[in-house]
Amino acid sequence: MKAALSIVTRVYAFWQLASTIRAHSWVEQLSVISSEGTFIGTPGYARGNFLRTVPGFSDDQMVNLIPPNGRAAGNIIFATDLMCRSSQSKGNQTPNSPALTASPGDMIALRYQENGHVTEPFNQPGKPENRGTVYIYGTAEASDSDKFLSIHKVWNSEGTGGDKRGKLLSTQNFDDGQCYQINTSNISEARQEEFPHTADLLMGADLWCQVDITIPSSIAAPGMYTLYWVWDWPTAIGTIGQPDGLLEIYTTCIDVNLVDGVGTSEEIVNFSEGQDLNSAAISSELFTPYVAIPTL
Repeated sequence: MKAALSIVTRVYAFWQLASTIRAHSWVEQLSVISSEGTFIGTPGYARGNFLRTVPGFSDDQMVNLIPPNGRAAGNIIFATDLMCRSSQSKGNQTPNSPALTASPGDMIALRYQENGHVTEPFNQPGKPENRGTVYIYGTAEASDSDKFLSIHKVWNSEGTGGDKRGKLLSTQNFDDGQCYQINTSNISEARQEEFPHTADLLMGADLWCQVDITIPSSIAAPGMYTLYWVWDWPTAIGTIGQPDGLLEIYTTCIDVNLVDGVGTSEEIVNFSEGQDLNSAAISSELFTPYVAIPTL
């Protein structure tokens, strides 16, 4: 028992050190959600995933910023900008980071770290109160040439937008209302008290954010279904240091291996109360898949 606690303590210390040097977020892990609201089965990962525990890991291996820093033309998104970074090409799964296996109609959770964007908002002036909006797009016809501006705010929930190859599955606040990084901010300390959980080898003592979605039951299986996670996190015009505002968008590209089966959303969904937050979904995100998007 002491050995196990020691391992968790060391991992927690690692996360605390890493949290002081990383700045941005991406989808860390995916899980299927049971009809009781619990993560089940083997977790999955984004394309080209690098685990934080791998020696030599850095944010640069996972972050995809649109528009990129240092663009000579300024803060502009080009029509040629791709949705996915080059290391996240279709079907590219790295060792120990397999794609999630799920069925049409399954509810799934996409989890990411808040990295202080939620609990330390004073570090990023001019940002929206919801800490930005996460859009999830889905398609069974993904292409490595998928362009960002041909999908974001073009594909719609009906599947009739743009080239009609995909649809908008969800819009959610980046801040899911309970996630936190361990720090001394008032927000973090309040959430640690309201949403306690046992530190584990995955999250350490932090509690990751999540967006929960349902894979459309109309998608054919077997096959591959691709999710595009887009975090739109603009800076308002007139912000000190950014008088013209700032476009700041991050993407993660994810493949899901679909197999035949009865999706969890086809069952009687009845989320259990008082679940362990290390493996619990957020029911409101499934029952209210689209939130209002704030304006700056």
